[in-house]
Amino acid sequence: MTKTVLITGAGSGMGKATALLLAESGYRVFAGIRGSDADLKAEADAKGVEIRTVRLDVQDTASIREAVAQVVAEAGRIDVLVNNAGFGLLSTVEDGTDEEIFRQFDVNVFGLIRMTREVLPHMRKAGGGVIINISSFLGRMGLPLLAHYNASKYAVEGITDSLRFEVLPFGIRVHSVLAGLFGTNFVRKGLAANPATTGEDSPYRDLVSHLVPIVAKAINEGPPPEPIARAVKDLIENENSDIAVMVGQEAEHFVPLRKSLSDKEFEARVIETFAFPTGKAQGSEAS
Repeated sequence: MTKTVLITGAGSGMGKATALLLAESGYRVFAGIRGSDADLKAEADAKGVEIRTVRLDVQDTASIREAVAQVVAEAGRIDVLVNNAGFGLLSTVEDGTDEEIFRQFDVNVFGLIRMTREVLPHMRKAGGGVIINISSFLGRMGLPLLAHYNASKYAVEGITDSLRFEVLPFGIRVHSVLAGLFGTNFVRKGLAANPATTGEDSPYRDLVSHLVPIVAKAINEGPPPEPIARAVKDLIENENSDIAVMVGQEAEHFVPLRKSLSDKEFEARVIETFAFPTGKAQGSEAS
């Protein structure tokens, strides 16, 4: 029986790569897209595969319900949900506005919960299914200027771990993909910057000027996201897959390192690796 897959945020990057690979592999793919589907359709046509697109905004519960209903009406079931939609906020904790913070969690966390909540009854009725949450190595460690994004991915990891227990009796598997930095449109389309943090008069300007080029270069010049797609395919097809799989250089390096070192040792290693500027904490000067 052909399995039906619903992927959120499938218009570009990791989501698009996953949709194309699964369609090529014989899956019935529904690509959830908020904006234009032109790029995805063009690539699908070039590869000679069929991908159905559905209008889907993970911030809108009505949109989610309509999209899931459409997939069930056309395919009769949803065997796999890939929660891929997300974006990153570049901001210090000091500068982040209420609107920015809420949007970060609304997309990356609450959107994932909304999608999962809507799909689960159909999977329970069918007697099984697979839910794959596209997370990040930054769900296991922190980096400056990305605290809100880090926190959202830490939340995704917590949801994944807890949900696995809840749905275990129903034959539903839940996994996360701890992604490293890949060559996608994330900097251009998936990264929102707080203007106070990136402004010339920011007290964090030295940190911004140091770290942002490193991250931008890693993404803009990084490898294509096909390894993420292959990891998703393997998770679907291998019932004995690990709970979380690491994909990409950063994930494969930092996640095991985080487990092997103490908190202080790991923090020191991160500071050394990225050559972060450091200084004396206020109040530490000798009196």
